[in-house]
Order: sequence, then structure tokens, then C-alpha cells
Amino acid sequence: MVNEYKCVICGKVMDQKYLPMKEWKINGVMCGKCYSKKISEHYPGKHVRVNLPDSNKV
Repeated sequence: MVNEYKCVICGKVMDQKYLPMKEWKINGVMCGKCYSKKISEHYPGKHVRVNLPDSNKV
């Protein structure tokens, strides 16, 4: 039997699970989309990903 994790927000079955911040008072795991949405609510403003590989370098 395979463990299937479902997002506590949207109910989607996930491959990658995210743990909510304690401040959110959410019990369970979240999918990446719902986690990102909550992060942007918790930290408003422009978010820039800095750990992406530079595709212009050879």
C-alpha cells in the first residue's frame, strides 16, 4: 500500500508535501501551490527566487 498524502487546503494528492508554519494553525500537510499562496499571504510583497540555476551559463 502506498501512502498518499492529500493537501489539507485543496485535497489534491501530492508527490511533495510541505509543512505549514506554526503561525498558520493548520494541521496536516500542504501541496506546493497552497503553501506558496499561504507564504505570499504571510510575507506580502514581491518574491524573487534566488536559488534557480542560471540557464544562460554554459
